[in-house]
Amino acid sequence: MAKPNYTGTYHMVEQENMDSYLGALDVNFALRKIVCLLKPTKEITHDPATGTMKIRTLTTFKNFNMDFNIGKEFTEDLGPVDGRVCQTTVDWDGDKLVCVQRGEKEGRGWTHWLEGDKLHLEMRVQGIKAKQVFKKAN
Repeated sequence: MAKPNYTGTYHMVEQENMDSYLGALDVNFALRKIVCLLKPTKEITHDPATGTMKIRTLTTFKNFNMDFNIGKEFTEDLGPVDGRVCQTTVDWDGDKLVCVQRGEKEGRGWTHWLEGDKLHLEMRVQGIKAKQVFKKAN
């Protein structure tokens, strides 16, 4: 069965538990408050034939770019997020993209999945989960 194509532009419409998640990453109080006010846009370019994916998370404060090949481990610089570097792998679990970020924080990673015109993102670290939901732009 073919995997879904995540290509598109998505605007955040919901967010849950982000402050606790950022706190578990040791992000300072002031920066956590700023991040929790942001309404990011995700621009995703996905080539299902080759497994290449580019995720651009864009905000008025700071942008974050993530380029990878699905199923291949890479070194991810999370400097813009929390100053850490992780060994990261993104792979399929059914129709969901599951990311494992191995580094100094246990249980770190995220899961993306599509439901209709919505892109869901669950972020995890040390047993704490945060969720964001994005709506696809027309």
